[in-house]
Amino acid sequence: MANADCIIIQGSNMAECHPVGYQWVAEAKARGAKVIHIDPRFTRTSAVSDKHIPIRAGSDVVLLGALINYVITNDLWFKEYVGAYTNAATLVHDDYRDAEDLGGLFSGFDPEKGAYDSSSWSYAEEEGGTIGEPSGPEHGADAGARAAGDLFGSGGPALEHAEVQRDDTLQDPRTVFQIVKRHYARYTPEMVENMCGIKAADFEYLARAITENSGRERTTCFAYAVGWTQHSLGAQFIRAAAILQLLLGNVGRPGSGIMALRGHASIQGSTDIPTLFNLLPGYLPMPSAGRHDTLQEYLDANASKQQKGFWADADAYTISLLKAWWGDAATAENNWAFDYLPRLTGAHGTYETVMSMLRDEVEGYFLLGQNPAVGSAHGRMQRLGMSHLKWLVVRDLNMIESATWWKDGPEIESGELRTEDIETEVFFLPAATHVEKAGSFTQTQRLLQWRHQAVAPPGECQSELQFFYELGQRIRAKLAGSDDDRDRPLLDLTWDYPTDEHGDPDPEAVLAEINGRHLDGPDAGKPLSTYTEMRADGSTSGGCWIYTGVYADGVNHAANRKPGREQGPAAPEWGWAWPANRRILYNRASADPSGKPWSERKKYIWWDEEQRRWVGDDVPDFPVDLAPGSKPDPALGGPAALSGDDPFIMQADGKGWLFAPKGLVDGPLPTHYEAQESPVANGLYPQQQSPARLVFPRKDNLSAPSAGTRGADVYPFVFTTYRLTEHHTAGGMSRWLPYLSELQPEMFCEVSPELAAERGLEPYGWATIISPRSAIEAKVLVTDRMRPLAVGGHTVHQIGLPYHWGVGNNAVVSGDAANDLLGVTLDPNVQIQESKVASCDIRPGRRPRGEELLALVAEYQARAGVTIETGNRAITDPEAEGIAPGPSGDASAGDGPQT
Repeated sequence: MANADCIIIQGSNMAECHPVGYQWVAEAKARGAKVIHIDPRFTRTSAVSDKHIPIRAGSDVVLLGALINYVITNDLWFKEYVGAYTNAATLVHDDYRDAEDLGGLFSGFDPEKGAYDSSSWSYAEEEGGTIGEPSGPEHGADAGARAAGDLFGSGGPALEHAEVQRDDTLQDPRTVFQIVKRHYARYTPEMVENMCGIKAADFEYLARAITENSGRERTTCFAYAVGWTQHSLGAQFIRAAAILQLLLGNVGRPGSGIMALRGHASIQGSTDIPTLFNLLPGYLPMPSAGRHDTLQEYLDANASKQQKGFWADADAYTISLLKAWWGDAATAENNWAFDYLPRLTGAHGTYETVMSMLRDEVEGYFLLGQNPAVGSAHGRMQRLGMSHLKWLVVRDLNMIESATWWKDGPEIESGELRTEDIETEVFFLPAATHVEKAGSFTQTQRLLQWRHQAVAPPGECQSELQFFYELGQRIRAKLAGSDDDRDRPLLDLTWDYPTDEHGDPDPEAVLAEINGRHLDGPDAGKPLSTYTEMRADGSTSGGCWIYTGVYADGVNHAANRKPGREQGPAAPEWGWAWPANRRILYNRASADPSGKPWSERKKYIWWDEEQRRWVGDDVPDFPVDLAPGSKPDPALGGPAALSGDDPFIMQADGKGWLFAPKGLVDGPLPTHYEAQESPVANGLYPQQQSPARLVFPRKDNLSAPSAGTRGADVYPFVFTTYRLTEHHTAGGMSRWLPYLSELQPEMFCEVSPELAAERGLEPYGWATIISPRSAIEAKVLVTDRMRPLAVGGHTVHQIGLPYHWGVGNNAVVSGDAANDLLGVTLDPNVQIQESKVASCDIRPGRRPRGEELLALVAEYQARAGVTIETGNRAITDPEAEGIAPGPSGDASAGDGPQT
């Protein structure tokens, strides 16, 4: 980011939420970069930016789509980059129909299943076939069990390499370029003003800033956080930015890209290894029952040996992982212990798990650094779900609300729960803080850094490593001697980590196991140096292929701390970045197709003709000896099939995807839909919400009516949640500290002076905010930072709610939780909740207590006429929207189900 000429911060309040990382924005600004902040609120980030552009929460695709349209119609796209490095020239199958043709739906939508069959989105082959047809039953899965992350890993969907049809003139109407151009033609500055509330002059300022700072000599960077991800189409927000950046040549170059800002020191690490239900370490997909019953079925679905790029070697990454976990017990005869892995039977994320708790299908629950009673959407559902458990283990620094809800939670006060009736046995186990344990953390930049232990943890506090190591020992001891086949995965685990004099396992030994090592031959026992050394024959092990090299030569490279002033611009000796210590992914794109830098100013990686290799400031993210202009036989498959102009080495065709022929379950192109709850009608399509969003129609998960339907005026305002610098997430690390609690002592709501006048809200007085799920109280902060927006001929008021407070008796400060207002609607690709935009009402005064609180919520529900079906129709208006026949020829028109 420090090398950017323009930085767009959208979906993030970076200066407040990522203050350490913001130093690089400040450095870029000091060098002359323009910084623009796009956010519903004027924040501290806005105050240190060149310009703040207020936006209606949830309308980002309209703005990004209009920028794409601006770039194409004004002929400002980076033609040489786009033509060589993206799939712009590839032709799409003739059966494809766009959302522009079908009133907001793409071809292949099945209203009975609430899901797409994506085969019509695929590429067209030279022989007239298609590339990337569905390879499993995922498109016919029940809506509640869909999650694209359990289908594809970091390499994306497997595509058999084929000679696809291309038109390098980009004139054929079936080229990706022309499809993108048509799709965004109606995303205009006028539409932005009408849907986002952004004035035409502000849009022009933004568009000029981005395009004038892109191209050969200059680069623009986007930065986002949960303001983009926590939506029912959050993955498509980021896809829209990726399309724009690819058109402008802003991927793989210094000061370019789309920076996903992580809110904790190792959130990146927790998805790398991971803590996600649908992934194995290194973004290998979790096997699914019925789809991956054998290792070969899993490998065939995961990656094809005929596709281009390094993801074709996923078999080596998988088998090395199995060897790391089960060692000598993983053999060729038992398919490397693949059957030891559990299988997914659907989506098993946090929200599906809570609903399973309410059905008494879950007996026990571990909470590790999580406080769902406060920090997860629909806090009431979370707390009621935990009341159905037999046992609950909470590991944390303090007695958080998720450990005490059974005696002082909101449902105790309302009478919905009685302590004496709750049978859940709660175990609180104190955890060590970050300074009381050693280990690595992986941050936003994919950089592993080593944390040395500063002091010993007090009392019985334990690190996660020590806790799980000892838990594993105890479980294995109880199972010793068992001849039950289901116990073999636990008994056969490699669980032999060296310990210190206190019995604590050595974290560097774990890092070495994650790095991997040779098991056979002359290098047996030697650490692997790079993931390309992994083999699918059982001769190597490695706990996370993307981390291979962090322990090369037996050295902990995460602990590297050479000062930047003593090394080159990429600072390769500070920490270690995955994969292979590359600081910029896809950096082959920093040079033109002939291997020369696009400009001297943005020089980064280039082809050295004398050395016949790629050289530069970083580790080349490309086969180091693959010359520009190389055209190997595509039948080779894998890395050997990459051409000299295929910089996107993990993609199945080596190109950056402007159009996604496979891999996304809600459309091949980002398309604007309104949120599950919105007082604004979709101005682009009759389809109001994303038809593929995951909804959970339940009496305890009611939704507010959308614009244009009965009862929408009962919840007329938009609220959005956010975090503060002074508090950390759900408050477990900050509301127990007096000096931080003093800085932000009370839950509050930010409202504009206009809304305060309309609703009779007094500055620093109390307000009650009501949604279809709950009602909370907050102190009123009247501020010009919240600006009313003119949208669709109406004024839209937005309310800002920090989400750090919770109701309990142990913290220094407590208060109502913003997340109690939220319902559960999920992005179908990644299963993340929509918590950045929802509908509410606000009125002066404190909320009622006890049963009167429930009566207030019910009274609003009755006035709005909300039912379980409200807002949960997959197709908004079936009669207004034609649905193209699926590939089988079956027409899929008609009424959509109440999914």
